[in-house]
Amino acid sequence: MATKVVMAQLSPTMEEGKLIEWRISEGDVVSQGDIVAEIETDKANMEVEALGGGVLRKILVQPGQTVPVGALIGVIADPGEAIDELIAAAAAAAPSEPSAEHVAEAETPPAPIAPAVEPSPSAEPVDTGTDVATSEDGRLKVSPVARRIAAESGLDLSGVAGSGPGGRIVKADVEAALTAPAPAPVATGDRPTPERLTPPPLADRVEEASQMRKAIARRLAQSIGPVPHFFLTTEIDMGRALELRADLNARATEGKVGVNDLLLKATAEALARHPNVNASWEGEAVRYHGSVDIGIAVALDGGLITPVLRNASRKGLRQVSDEARDLITRARERKLVPEEYQGATFSVSNLGMYEIDQFTAIINPPEAGILAVGRTTEKPVVVDGELVVRKRMRVTMSCDHRVVDGASGAEFLGTFKAMLENPLEMIL
Repeated sequence: MATKVVMAQLSPTMEEGKLIEWRISEGDVVSQGDIVAEIETDKANMEVEALGGGVLRKILVQPGQTVPVGALIGVIADPGEAIDELIAAAAAAAPSEPSAEHVAEAETPPAPIAPAVEPSPSAEPVDTGTDVATSEDGRLKVSPVARRIAAESGLDLSGVAGSGPGGRIVKADVEAALTAPAPAPVATGDRPTPERLTPPPLADRVEEASQMRKAIARRLAQSIGPVPHFFLTTEIDMGRALELRADLNARATEGKVGVNDLLLKATAEALARHPNVNASWEGEAVRYHGSVDIGIAVALDGGLITPVLRNASRKGLRQVSDEARDLITRARERKLVPEEYQGATFSVSNLGMYEIDQFTAIINPPEAGILAVGRTTEKPVVVDGELVVRKRMRVTMSCDHRVVDGASGAEFLGTFKAMLENPLEMIL
């Protein structure tokens, strides 16, 4: 019996998915449970398993195409089994002329999208081409894995010769460019002249939004309009917290504690003491959550994801640090499963590493609040009537006024501030 390979709904908010690559080719034998394809959802890149065995008889969706959840993308069947009616039914159900929104150039997916595994040689043959190839709109032809490796290494692909079909740049080309010796400096007199960095020429372009960016757009539209936001800002003396961090790290053999870990721990402790903030609006009721599950905002190429630190108030600082580091690492590698980035009760967004002093963040519903954390800087402040220099950090809390009132939000922030200014309370 034929087995359908469909665009599965791999997250509750997923409405469509983009096929990144087929791991097998038409005619290949497939067993139930084999990984046959990789797709981009609104949160991560996910692998598609075969639900039955046989031969991959037909590929209906090519890499780079975006199709709705439930759409037929391939057919697995016995070699002699009739599949024409199945394919015809799928074609009849699909739009007759896919819009530009649902069809992306197969040769060149957007830069942020990268498969976890390089396509096999049979899917990406190598020839003797040496020219840098471009598509009709002038963009480089680059395989997804080659693009990802280049981005992580800071390699400019405009000077890399492609050896793939039609001059497409593949993984081997990028690796060769990264290991090639640097060119010898050109003699220009008594002293070398610094290389002049010339920005690339600008050009208008339209690029299909990633599934993650589309999901972000939908979620923010659902939040900023219906959710009545208000904002509270406070400034925190981080001197003792930074001293504690330095002392802990001096004693540690591995797994250093970061400033973000202190923020997460302080948030967890404050939420445990103010359960009315660890809550969600549910139409005509307020749900007060029985566990503190903190969403950690992690920036990705082309989007944002919030892995969830579960039961954070019941964990020590070291455990918070270890688990947060693991979640953030796998989020950046797009290796999280849905249950690891859904169901937060409160979120923290830290832009201090980007030298941002203060900002406001948009609440991720149904959560009732989010903390926006700026950088720590030395500032002149008055302490006991004397002007001194202290390390200070500004934090802004966005509140859903349907759940959190001004006074309750201020009390939560007061506890959060007290935890960081007297950090021993977090570890005793």
